[in-house]
Amino acid sequence: MKKLILAAACAVALVFAGTAAAALQTWTYDPAHACDVASTYSDGTLHLKKNCPTATNASAGAGITGVSGTFSSASFTLASASQCQGGSPRFNVVTSDGTFFLGCNNVTPTIASNGAATYTFTAATLAAAGQQVPTPTGTIDSVDIVVDVQGTADLSHIQFNGMNEVPKRHKPESDQQCKDGRWKQHESPKFKNQGACVSYYERHHGKHESNDREHGKERS
Repeated sequence: MKKLILAAACAVALVFAGTAAAALQTWTYDPAHACDVASTYSDGTLHLKKNCPTATNASAGAGITGVSGTFSSASFTLASASQCQGGSPRFNVVTSDGTFFLGCNNVTPTIASNGAATYTFTAATLAAAGQQVPTPTGTIDSVDIVVDVQGTADLSHIQFNGMNEVPKRHKPESDQQCKDGRWKQHESPKFKNQGACVSYYERHHGKHESNDREHGKERS
């Protein structure tokens, strides 16, 4: 059933990865338009929401593009352990051997001093928690992060097979999106360094904004 959900999901692509690098691609699924579902990414956090009864056929999530090979590890951090509800959120890992569900209740989280809970999925951590679900085997076809239980989840530090997963942007919309290494996230165009990214933004956006301010206007 999960493969049907993913195939029918109305994917909202933050970007299509143009290289072998993986990236998040948000989506929501609500065929009957009966639920308040949302999947957004901002400030390093993937926000997933299902504001309707769990039994409602609806979900929110994000696909991880560009994944191949076999499973070795996956992890994410929730703002609070209370956001783990009945194995949701979870990774849905589809491979040549079947579909494997790695839910937040299938491993023991590491709790930080601020209450954030990190869930790490490896063969070792799954076994240590009693092997409630099988460790994924076979060649990976697709991977998604899913919330289908009523509630919200705020996920950060998402990793799969050792790669940090964040949405890649098509172009910078502010000079801040060029700083602190964010210039590497842009796909079209790509930049060699921070300076090239800032220069591109100034050429295509900065001057227009300066002109608008001079004429007492704000850009929408």
